[in-house]
Amino acid sequence: MWATWSAGSAYRWARTGVVVVAVLASGCGYRFSPWGSALPEGVGQVCAPIFVNETPEPTLENLFTRYLRQQLIQAGRLASAPDCNATIEGVVLNVGASPTIVANNYRVYTTVRLRLVKEGQLLGETVVAGTEDYLQGRGNVLEAEANRQAALARLAETLMRDGYDRLASTW
Repeated sequence: MWATWSAGSAYRWARTGVVVVAVLASGCGYRFSPWGSALPEGVGQVCAPIFVNETPEPTLENLFTRYLRQQLIQAGRLASAPDCNATIEGVVLNVGASPTIVANNYRVYTTVRLRLVKEGQLLGETVVAGTEDYLQGRGNVLEAEANRQAALARLAETLMRDGYDRLASTW
């Protein structure tokens, strides 16, 4: 069996493998560049000021700002005010909750707009929206609110990761 395996057949298998990987990778959105390196040229460190909150939900701006800053830290892009040459400005546009068809289950939803701005010029903009389910609780108002706040935190983390990826992938 080993006698039939030659250098030529090994080369053909390797070449076929490379072609298969290249075809699969090109169609599914994967990139061979470091994560977070795709911001427009000239944008180095980015500041993330506190979001604007256009909802009646108190402190929601702080939650979304915190998760965007975590994304910038992971990408190696977060800067303090004197060191940044661009900002990502965020606005929490809406928030709400509604029951689902599953008993004792609710869904929280929100929409956020992100803008990448450098020297007053808009470089990119995206709107992200999503939902997250949570349990209403067993009649305890404090438990229900804790579950709702946890769902909002999960949603903020997901949306800020998606929002940053969208801003970075347009380049």
